[in-house]
Amino acid sequence: MDLQDQLKNLFPDHVSETSDSESQDKTTELWMQDEPIICKYEKRKGKPITILEGYTGATEDFKTLAKDIKTTLSVGGSFKDDKIIIQGDFRDKIMEILKEKGFQVKRVGG
Repeated sequence: MDLQDQLKNLFPDHVSETSDSESQDKTTELWMQDEPIICKYEKRKGKPITILEGYTGATEDFKTLAKDIKTTLSVGGSFKDDKIIIQGDFRDKIMEILKEKGFQVKRVGG
């Protein structure tokens, strides 16, 4: 007898909403904006980095987007001052990821 069966025995009148909440968690809605996200390349202390800026949605959505990009590319990075900083030159891959998610992306610099 698993946990769901035990809960059904304890609370027979309860209506389960797990299927709805699981589907909402998997399809996280990010704020889509009119202006493109700016993707630029810089070198700091001789090391290449990719910077994403210009997102106008909620900060939590931007942090979620940063985490998705970092895990997809298996690289390090951070979120500071409304900018996503990714270690390395991954402009092309990041632009593809953002376009798949439905964002407009503008490439700036070299």
